[in-house]
Amino acid sequence: MFGNRERLPPRQSRGYYHEYTVRTPRSRDRGARWIICGGPRRQIGECYYTDDHYVSFTRIAE
Repeated sequence: MFGNRERLPPRQSRGYYHEYTVRTPRSRDRGARWIICGGPRRQIGECYYTDDHYVSFTRIAE
């Protein structure tokens, strides 16, 4: 579960955001690329992408 400690995406109640790993070629761990989505898991309200492990986010869906 994404905790939004960085407070870059809009603040929401605990458990609103869910995080998903984006595979990174040649990486031995989960890497720095993630997608976080807000809302119920089957009714996604908004999604953001980060390729620098939560330093910055780009909105990709609404």
